[in-house]
Amino acid sequence: MEQFKQRVNVKGGVLSPRELQGIITYAEELGLETIHFGSRQDIIFPEKDMHGNSIAEKEAFDPAYFSSSVQQNITSSYVSIDIFNATVWLRGTTYLYILEQFSYEPSLKINITDPKQQMVSLFSGDLNFIASTHEDYWYLFLKLPGWEEAFYPVLIYTWDIAKVAEEIEKIYSKVGNVNALFQILNDTLDTNNRIIEKPLNVVFKPFPYYEGFNKMGINQYWLGLYWRNNQYDLNFMKAFCEFCIEHRVGKISLTPWKSFVIKGIHKESKLPLEKFLGQQGINVRHSALELNWHLPVGSKRALDLKKFLVMNFDQNDISTYGLTFGISVHREQKRYFTSIVIEENKMPDAIQDFVVRPTYNVLYAKSFNPSTRKYLVYAQDVDQMDLPGLLLELTKTYFQKLGTEDDDQSFSAIPVKKEVVQIEVYQCGDCQTIYDPSVGDVVAGIEAGTEFEDLPESYSCALCEAPKTSFEKMILDVV
Repeated sequence: MEQFKQRVNVKGGVLSPRELQGIITYAEELGLETIHFGSRQDIIFPEKDMHGNSIAEKEAFDPAYFSSSVQQNITSSYVSIDIFNATVWLRGTTYLYILEQFSYEPSLKINITDPKQQMVSLFSGDLNFIASTHEDYWYLFLKLPGWEEAFYPVLIYTWDIAKVAEEIEKIYSKVGNVNALFQILNDTLDTNNRIIEKPLNVVFKPFPYYEGFNKMGINQYWLGLYWRNNQYDLNFMKAFCEFCIEHRVGKISLTPWKSFVIKGIHKESKLPLEKFLGQQGINVRHSALELNWHLPVGSKRALDLKKFLVMNFDQNDISTYGLTFGISVHREQKRYFTSIVIEENKMPDAIQDFVVRPTYNVLYAKSFNPSTRKYLVYAQDVDQMDLPGLLLELTKTYFQKLGTEDDDQSFSAIPVKKEVVQIEVYQCGDCQTIYDPSVGDVVAGIEAGTEFEDLPESYSCALCEAPKTSFEKMILDVV
């Protein structure tokens, strides 16, 4: 398998046409004809040019231009805003403001996502900031290396995300659990946290079709473009960037599915863009069967397997609406984010020199919802020719349960933690009646806010008429 190691991180998967032009120009200087998109909304350069020469040996090669091996990209669901379901308070500018706050290069994978959308995985990062129903507040789900998975015990304020993430990077390896981490951050950072009042509830919805022209508002459109082989031609991409600049398209958004989206195409620009794509010979109507696959970059085996399965689905008129599929050829990979996963098994060392057909395992997410992060084994050690039948059985199971009462496709990912307030009250020793100074005693004509010490000595219990001396102070916990 060809290796792709030279990566350009695109913060949040968002860049301008001019920024992309600059990346294309540099790729051309290195003798490349194509670039590739990665699963973390980054851009990947092949290690060799069209003649098989290593780009690292070229005079124009500058290692500082690329992300180092320890740097990770920040992914975001900016790509889905305004075109798919969204939490009501989220705006495109919200993501851009957050991304601007990151003045350091993260070594942890950071996700900034909206649980209402399906385009970008919620839990595939090390630090997963997930929008809550409270405006400008986010859940934080941690999958730190060497840690048990855990939720941060409070909601994080929008303007605190970057500094919380940076501080976690500095100290997490020295801390054993989330409670200790929270205590340290609470002591060292000035943050505007909020108590978690509602659990994070993630509801499964079918995966959307994300290619072609689609309506956006009244007088605008969005366009999704996808290449089967994830080899994006530099000549086309350069001309496309020039078109975007000429027609005032400000942002290009990369997806984790090796595709990209442009939004805010003005109505008068739609026909010129259709003509431009047609003249370039660009197909923008791939089958939904092709779009819902996640493959490792540069793996010919994975691409060939996908072609085989998609062709079989198409020939048998099989619907996969709402499902997503992943093919894994990296045995160490554990963070899946598709409904169904096809794992290629590792060949035993003893037979490496023989030509042996690979075998596969088939896994599926609980309730076919990858956000549950729980995968069940459906079949093991099966031949490639058996995969279409097994996947057909799985799709039938999915559609049978879809929308039924036993279809547990929504789940609460975190328990409610309510704020507990302690108040001082006085309790009658005879009948247990409570006198709360904040409420007073309507029956006795005592106004709210009257402290117990200020009650007249003649005060008596409203229920049993016991004297004031029968009351004892106590602390009451109120949720």
